[in-house]
Amino acid sequence: MAKITLDNLAHSYLPNPKSEDDFALKELNHVWEDGAAYALLGSSGCGKTTLLNIISGLLQPSRGRILFDDVDVTHAPTAQRSIAQVFQFPVVYDTMSVRDNLAFPLRNRGRDEKYVAERVQEIARMIGMEDMLNRKARGLTADAKQKISLGRGMVRKDVNALLFDEPLTVIDPHMKWELRTQLKKLHHDFGHTMIYVTHDQTEALTFADKVVVMYEGRVVQIGTPDELFERPEHTFVGYFIGSPGMNVIPAKVEGRTAYIDGSSVELARGYGPLDGKVEIGVRPEFARLSQSDGLPVKVRRVEDVGRHKIIRANFFGHDINIIAGEDDPVSADMNRVTFDAKHVNVYANDWRVEGEAA
Repeated sequence: MAKITLDNLAHSYLPNPKSEDDFALKELNHVWEDGAAYALLGSSGCGKTTLLNIISGLLQPSRGRILFDDVDVTHAPTAQRSIAQVFQFPVVYDTMSVRDNLAFPLRNRGRDEKYVAERVQEIARMIGMEDMLNRKARGLTADAKQKISLGRGMVRKDVNALLFDEPLTVIDPHMKWELRTQLKKLHHDFGHTMIYVTHDQTEALTFADKVVVMYEGRVVQIGTPDELFERPEHTFVGYFIGSPGMNVIPAKVEGRTAYIDGSSVELARGYGPLDGKVEIGVRPEFARLSQSDGLPVKVRRVEDVGRHKIIRANFFGHDINIIAGEDDPVSADMNRVTFDAKHVNVYANDWRVEGEAA
């Protein structure tokens, strides 16, 4: 296990980067706690895999340092970092049996065969492959091979960190849930530092202690699932986390009031003058459809998804979503909306502004 420090870390794939836009990974300064489980979350091309490959040693950063437990490993090869990495697509030894694939990292480090056998059996049980241990890897399905890759990554207990690069892409949906559960159990039992790259918010939020949200090469927020939901620090976080994501509406903010096309929305905090692009953000869960209260809204359609209803509406020319409970009435004469003031966030140039309490 290791505390991982990212010190002025940045990377460009260009030989002579001239500006910040030339960097695939913008400057990072973060300390990731020893033994914690992190998820790197963001859309394709945001820098997740670049960062993971720098941590693993597969890529040398253009700038800055990476430290494991305060030891500089920036230029140390992967083999010296004592990490295990599982890639997006399965990497297995086709000529070996499942048993020998799982045992390989332990035998390569000279562990005795009794320990190897016990540990392989434990991991095989974890990934649901006990009855396949004697089969050759060749000919197995892609998801079975990926389970072998996951098992081989987890078989060692003495690693500084376990790194997962979208490891469940080829796994069927039911098995994804089972494997995420097993990874959580592994983390609880052994306390490895784990870093899990994904573009799937469900995977990130159910796996990690803290989620690292990346956008255009930059870490825009590190937080617990509750923090990302309640207080998105960047509009991208609000948009990317949640289903549907946060409503983001252009507004003029003065003190404790936001003005949208001349109509006012109450805020729970006060704000001074804000420059640039100003918006309010409110999640659909904190918007309520009404017959008489609030501001006018035009309902376009209602989607009943079982546990709740998603109301798609137009609000002063902007598309917004409202979530109503499964048993909440929704009728044609409900054409106004209210927002819970405590859960209305204010953004200037996409970044959340804290505001002052009353």
